[in-house]
Amino acid sequence: MNERILYKRNCDLCKKSIVNMYPPDSPLTVYCNSCWWSDNWDQRAYGRDYDPSKPFLQQLDELIRSTPQAALAVNYPTLVNSDYINHAATSKNCYLIFTADYCENVLYSSILLRNKDSMDCFGLGNSELCYWDVRCGGLYNTFFSEECVDCHDVYFSRYCRGCSNCFGCINLRNKNYHIFNQPYTKEEYQKKIKEFRLDSHRALEEIKKQVAALWNTRPYKFMDSGVRSVNVSGNYIYDSRNAHDMMIVGGVEDSRYCQIITLPTTKDCYDYTIWGNHAQRVYEALTVGEGADSVKFSHQCWPEVMDVQYCHWTMSSSHMFGCANVRKKEYYILNKQYSKEEFEKLREKIIQDMNEHPYTDSRGHVYRYGEFLPPGLSLHAYNESYAMDFFPLTKEKILKQGLAWRELPVPPQAPTLRGDAIPDSIFDTPDSITKEILECVACQKPFLIVPAELVLLRRFGFPIPRKCFNCRYLERLTRITPPKLWDRVCAKCKKAIRTSYAPDRPEIVYCEQCFNAEIV
Repeated sequence: MNERILYKRNCDLCKKSIVNMYPPDSPLTVYCNSCWWSDNWDQRAYGRDYDPSKPFLQQLDELIRSTPQAALAVNYPTLVNSDYINHAATSKNCYLIFTADYCENVLYSSILLRNKDSMDCFGLGNSELCYWDVRCGGLYNTFFSEECVDCHDVYFSRYCRGCSNCFGCINLRNKNYHIFNQPYTKEEYQKKIKEFRLDSHRALEEIKKQVAALWNTRPYKFMDSGVRSVNVSGNYIYDSRNAHDMMIVGGVEDSRYCQIITLPTTKDCYDYTIWGNHAQRVYEALTVGEGADSVKFSHQCWPEVMDVQYCHWTMSSSHMFGCANVRKKEYYILNKQYSKEEFEKLREKIIQDMNEHPYTDSRGHVYRYGEFLPPGLSLHAYNESYAMDFFPLTKEKILKQGLAWRELPVPPQAPTLRGDAIPDSIFDTPDSITKEILECVACQKPFLIVPAELVLLRRFGFPIPRKCFNCRYLERLTRITPPKLWDRVCAKCKKAIRTSYAPDRPEIVYCEQCFNAEIV
């Protein structure tokens, strides 16, 4: 899946200029979401007969590339004034948010659920007025914090629960008026917060260094998980039970090897990435949810899909095998309709053929029935995809593995304002900043400050960022652990633990018992 690399091109149906996931030189047919979700094109026109002389996955690939693709992976009818978002639904006045549901006035953020008036967050749920928070939930007016739950008016804090009016704290429970884990009176606290000068970029950078130094002296729990969870393993797991080898999930039961399941509930799933929302019996699938049942080896299938296999962008359909870009159909194979009896008979024949005459990709990998779609069937290059975030590879390694690489475009606009020329304080920043083209201090690419962003920064009292939204995203991504577990020992009692903190990382990692003993 391509989450954040967006391009401009024209819709191949209405000819309007659109933002989409496919570069303008792509040979694919791409419709804007208004056209793709409409009845202005005939889905049945792309149906074809199964050809037993060719591998089935080859035929599926040809079908996928012949059908119109939706410009963005969004539930278009549920969006209001949110044209620049992807992998999202039910959102209003949002800009550059990804893998998100039920958000309003949220900018530059990823993996979101029910948030409002926030920006530059990663993994945020049920929160309002937040900035630069990572893997948090139930927050109000909380900034630069990680793994905090049910907190308000908190700054630069980590792994705090039920706290308020805390600054630079870690591992606190139900505390208020604390700075760097030390108690203050209400008056002393308020005076000290003003002295930090959070409106200043220079002061903010110094505070980040102080906070990092404190955090590195305190223990980290072996997994940042377990909130209202029973019998789980992995990292970032909430409201789940009997869920193992998980990564960023909530509301999962009796499942294994799942990642980024953001909406409950999800049951009886295995090797499943992204979404949830009353999904069950999903196996080897990507971006499937909203009432999905019995979905295998498929990508982008929702809502209320059932008995779907080897499908790409199949919506509100049931009993589908090897289909692409269809809505509200049943008993379809390669986008052609059959009777129930014909469908079941042909499906069995294709499965038999897939095992006896499997598909072999350009790398020599053999794909029989029962495996996820080969990488060669992806419509995106590796470095355009979500895989690049969690498993980054160089161009040379990508090509050596027989995967696709694309040279990503650089915006042609020349910067009009360098980072060192941006006013240090948000209170000295004029409205005209939204008309400037800034230069990212990390990648040197141009970027903009949009009016909604300036409004929020002034409301928060924080300075203009010096990095583009993509570099800020990558910086937040370094604050979570990778989707991998290591065997190591508790730094205190030496008990064996299985953790997503690699042995060479600097954090002090404790088992659950030793960590809980340290909580204040």
